[in-house]
Amino acid sequence: MSVNHRVVWAPLLASAALAGITATVLGVPAAWLLGWAGLLLLLLALVARWSPVRSGTVAGVLGVVAVSVWPLPLVWETGSWLDLCGVAGFWAVPALGAALAGGYLRRQATRTEQAVRDARRDQQLELARDLHDFVAHDVSAIVVQAQAARFVAEQDPGQAVRALERIETAGLSALASMDRTVHALQEAAGGPTAPVPGLARLPELVERFEGGALDIDPVAVRELSREADTTAYRVAVEALTNVRRHAPGAAVVRVAVRRAGVDTELSVTNSAAPRGGGGLLARHRRGGTGLAGLRARVEAAGGTLRAGTDEDGGWRVCAVFPAQENATR
Repeated sequence: MSVNHRVVWAPLLASAALAGITATVLGVPAAWLLGWAGLLLLLLALVARWSPVRSGTVAGVLGVVAVSVWPLPLVWETGSWLDLCGVAGFWAVPALGAALAGGYLRRQATRTEQAVRDARRDQQLELARDLHDFVAHDVSAIVVQAQAARFVAEQDPGQAVRALERIETAGLSALASMDRTVHALQEAAGGPTAPVPGLARLPELVERFEGGALDIDPVAVRELSREADTTAYRVAVEALTNVRRHAPGAAVVRVAVRRAGVDTELSVTNSAAPRGGGGLLARHRRGGTGLAGLRARVEAAGGTLRAGTDEDGGWRVCAVFPAQENATR
């Protein structure tokens, strides 16, 4: 049966301290007491590092007392009370130092554990945002295509079949996104990882979006850093998802990646939705991470994000990233 050393050290120190005090009173030779005091100093450090606060405090006080009083018999007959106090105070210093050393190590370990917890919490939030960014896009596509299939099934079965095919494609994409999330969890546990998609998958994303049009400059894409590349793709995913949620029925959705001076600009622009449009998806839409979370992502990659009403009454999301001509892809 294994023994929890966090529980053992305090009783061990308390027992050793009481034994040392008893030996001092009984007049055990000073050489033995000095060796015993060294053992108590080690136990003091271990208790301060590992033991629970309540039991460790009691044992620590006994340990400091035992270390402080062991030399008193040497000066008891010849020294004054001032000498006795001075000797006890002198030996209390290394005892307190041992306790402080153990306490410092305990504090550092606590701070490290807190940093690990904070990192894990941040990673969990990041995974949650990833799941929203990618899966919500595909799920919204499934809902839209299911609506379309329901309305055209009787009049045009061929259109319904094509809608079902698009549902299948969106479902497979959602499964792939969840697989990436699982791989990210495996990465945290030291397992194999899966790459995060970038703008190389943008044509496939826009192709699955009904009414979407893509204008992409390969040179502008190559000049992005890896972080900016993946962030730009997430911006496109979130913007297209929001078009489905908040502007269903928009006739035109344009996605463009082009040079903007020395920078690279990604823009997603949709025309105004028809009045009365929306259907099931609009009635059941929920708020996601929102523009604030998207802006934080873009700024973390060194870029800027703007969003607002376009000239024709539609909506435009624009992210600008600094170009890196020698970025490693």
